[in-house]
Amino acid sequence: MLVCSFLFFLFWNVVVFWEKKYVWSVVVSSLFLMSFFGLFTLASFGWWEVGLFSGTDVLSRSLLVLTVWLGGLMLSANWIVKIKKTSDFSFLLVVVFLVLVLTVCFVVSDFFMFYIFFELSLIPTFLLILGWGYQPERVGASMYMVLYTVGASLPLLGCILYGLGAYGHCSFFIGWDLLLGGFYGKILFFFFVVAFLVKVPVFFVHLWLPKAHVEAPVAGSMILAGILLKLGGYGLLRVMFNLKGMISFNCFFYFAVILWGGVLTSFICLRQVDMKGLIAYSSVGHMGFFVGGVMSGNVWGWQGSLLMMLGHGLCSSGLFALANISYEQVGSRSMIMTKGFLSVYPFLSMFWFLFCVSNMAAPPSLNLGGEIMLFISVLGKSAIYFFPIMMMSFLAGGYSLYLYTGGQHGAMNSGFNGSDSFFLRNCLMLFLHWVPLNVLFLSVSYVSDWVC
Repeated sequence: MLVCSFLFFLFWNVVVFWEKKYVWSVVVSSLFLMSFFGLFTLASFGWWEVGLFSGTDVLSRSLLVLTVWLGGLMLSANWIVKIKKTSDFSFLLVVVFLVLVLTVCFVVSDFFMFYIFFELSLIPTFLLILGWGYQPERVGASMYMVLYTVGASLPLLGCILYGLGAYGHCSFFIGWDLLLGGFYGKILFFFFVVAFLVKVPVFFVHLWLPKAHVEAPVAGSMILAGILLKLGGYGLLRVMFNLKGMISFNCFFYFAVILWGGVLTSFICLRQVDMKGLIAYSSVGHMGFFVGGVMSGNVWGWQGSLLMMLGHGLCSSGLFALANISYEQVGSRSMIMTKGFLSVYPFLSMFWFLFCVSNMAAPPSLNLGGEIMLFISVLGKSAIYFFPIMMMSFLAGGYSLYLYTGGQHGAMNSGFNGSDSFFLRNCLMLFLHWVPLNVLFLSVSYVSDWVC
């Protein structure tokens, strides 16, 4: 029902205002309006709506609202595509199709249908990177992304077909007990989660993400960090909810690899000079912490994981939008070339400060509530995980401050053009990122109670 109303409202407005100079404005306003409708639906229609083909709870609805909201924001951030007429209508169609596919992903209740749309989301993402990317290496980066994610998803398809053969269904909302332990149970459990670990991604299978972020346009980076990584987290949460009996047999190996990988990724952030590369590697570190909370198998870990997904989706998307604004002004993503913004655009530097402190989980951001819950859930498994958690938290503050001071302080680059075009639109777009990131902290108890 949510998907049908989304389609009807969006395409009705596009048909009414078919003039190309109005279509972008109509689509952006429609996406924002649909996100508000989704918030009211989240608050008034109860916890569960499960049907034959679709099923939603607070987890799927909150990510659905995030998808539609970020869809409007990424079109606003890429408004220069419309101004310069660089295949702007094709770009709009690709973005709307991607938002629609992600919307269906969060609504379907059948695991096989989820897999179909899970893989279908790669096509518009591939087109965004290939068609509107910045560098000649975008072809290799897009192929890297496809090979990583599709190759890791093939074992998941085999497990889904095995579940269909054993039970006759593969629903998200009905528990499975086909994995009961033993060596083969561990192998099947790994096959179930490996596709989502690559999509999240975690360390050792993360190499496609920085390449894709660096080569993608700002809309591609925003949807990658804001939604596509959360698609892997959503699938991982659904799998863990159905296979929670297997977590105790496998958690030690995953904790050791994922948490230590998050520490190593945080160290990598401290030596980056490319702003988009630093933000991409920080996403890998945060998502490693998220997977640790999911693998803990307790209620606080799953509740904190949802808060982490929502907070990181808004924060990382805002940071990529800020990096794009700096790129438009200077023509480079290097922090060495973007020094001195504080003396020219103090208001823009204020947004850099706000998003950097949110990235290090300062109050009152959603990241703070999520990380507190994840701390408790991971430490509840064993006190031995205190050291990697402490290091990730400390290094998150370190590279967030490095990102702010490296790009805003210092002497101004002589090649800075000083243009203030599109500045008001950019400020509004950043404001719409920051407000839900910090205001939704007031409703953290409602969002976190999706599982009990």
